[in-house]
Amino acid sequence: MSLKNNIQENLLPKHIAIIMDGNGRWAKIRSMARAFGHENGAKAVRQVVEGCAELGVENLTLYAFSTENWNRPKLEVETLMRLLISSLRKEMNTLLDNNIKLCTIGNLNTLPKKVYKELTEVMEKTKLNNRMTLTVALSYGSREELVNTVKEISVKVKNNIISAEKIDESIINEHLYTQNLPDVDLLIRTSGEQRLSNFLLWQIAYAELYFTNTLWPDFSKEDLYQAIIEYQKRERRFGKTSEQIR
Repeated sequence: MSLKNNIQENLLPKHIAIIMDGNGRWAKIRSMARAFGHENGAKAVRQVVEGCAELGVENLTLYAFSTENWNRPKLEVETLMRLLISSLRKEMNTLLDNNIKLCTIGNLNTLPKKVYKELTEVMEKTKLNNRMTLTVALSYGSREELVNTVKEISVKVKNNIISAEKIDESIINEHLYTQNLPDVDLLIRTSGEQRLSNFLLWQIAYAELYFTNTLWPDFSKEDLYQAIIEYQKRERRFGKTSEQIR
């Protein structure tokens, strides 16, 4: 019996974010090139996207490529970029058929032109879809995002567009890459690593963290269901006491 039957529909996280980790190790265990791991990791992406859409999760954000990943071997970076283009082309109909909107966050100006072009085309074709928003973090770093946010707000304060006294959390949210997304409810990281790796540091302030030893290419719908079930067991107090929540 699938774990899906144990999920409470009224307690679904509105926003799930995933640090997809372990492609390289998965390939190494099989004495294969890292590219082989990335290719199989793309299959896991489809599993998770479909699983979230079927459950009714409204927002899914995937950490696909960080600002630090540009420092990886040139061949691996080129392979990742080629894989991204081919995946976007392959999954276009899946996104359309399932009414899924594709968005991206990150410093997109650093992406190769072909990748940027493919991304913008898919985003344009899916912009009216409203079943679920799939956000892919590309060339993304949370610290860079926060620095850019501070700069943008500073310029507006200097030009008297915003009063310094009026700056609050909502003002900051409006200037983040994720301005159209709710805060993260559940953050999942695969492969046994237990760190955030510069991912959505502001947005996960009250997220439930779930770490699994499963390497990303092996992460299935059942693994997703297990993470959500664990999330639903936790008491989310947001600074209040248990008695206040109840």
